[in-house]
Amino acid sequence: MLKNKLLSIVVPVYNEALILSAFNQRLCAVLDTLDCSSEIVYVNDGSTDDSAKLLHTLHLNDARVAIVDLSRNFGKEIALSAGLDHANGDAIVVIDSDLQDPPELIPVLLQHWQKGYDIVYAKRSSRAGETWFKKLSAYLFYRLLHKISPLQIPVDTGDFRLLSRRTVDALKQLRETHRFMKGLFTWIGFPQIAVPYERDPRFAGKSKWNYWKLWNLAIEGITSFSIAPLKFATYLGSITALGSFIYALIIIYKTLVFGEPVAGYPSLMVVILFLGGIQLLTLGIIGEYLGRTFVETKQRPLYFVKNYSPATL
Repeated sequence: MLKNKLLSIVVPVYNEALILSAFNQRLCAVLDTLDCSSEIVYVNDGSTDDSAKLLHTLHLNDARVAIVDLSRNFGKEIALSAGLDHANGDAIVVIDSDLQDPPELIPVLLQHWQKGYDIVYAKRSSRAGETWFKKLSAYLFYRLLHKISPLQIPVDTGDFRLLSRRTVDALKQLRETHRFMKGLFTWIGFPQIAVPYERDPRFAGKSKWNYWKLWNLAIEGITSFSIAPLKFATYLGSITALGSFIYALIIIYKTLVFGEPVAGYPSLMVVILFLGGIQLLTLGIIGEYLGRTFVETKQRPLYFVKNYSPATL
């Protein structure tokens, strides 16, 4: 059934010179066992090391390798989108180049695609080589997003997955600037199934995702697919206003009935600082959504391509 089909592998790359050769070797070893044509779409997301040179060498030595060289670093989410825009396959696999996601799982993903599933996503059953804090924060984030979002975004799932042609065509219609691809993969619908796997430690180099970037990605995911923070701000403001009103009634009652003096400067400062903190918190939440609306209204292109070297199949 795979015969006469084209499989595209989309690989975002940012400063991965230490690992590209090993990754490409393992990936090609898997592709050589498949009974179908294939192309490997590497997206150079503004790398500043020797990644671009290595990709050029791979392109010259292997007709299956295509390179999408972006004009600057746009971030992984947009780099993925650029790769999907340039992928020509009947099935498209998205995978990182750090070898934490094993290319050897691709035949399993293809088996489920042949059974009629449009999206086959790899679900992590373990996260080897990561700190306990990163494991815990990832565990809590995925479950929080799962609870507050109307979409049932799969937990413990990264970008490693197979997409059918029609799902990629659907994704190409979604051009928002603030992109949380894991949510977009779920939003488009279509039959989906999970494939569990053991995630390996990073093969070489260091992860480009520090805690600050992960925090921003988490905010991106929550604000892109849930308005729960806005509801939280509304409920918090309402509860605070109600509490303040009740407290005011208590003060008036004590003053009139028992003749107690109104609390002085310390209690006044506590109330002012508390209410000020609540206001700043809710304004910050509103600002997150307003800022995203501001950026989207500009309707800028997602990315620009500096050079494109297609596969020569």
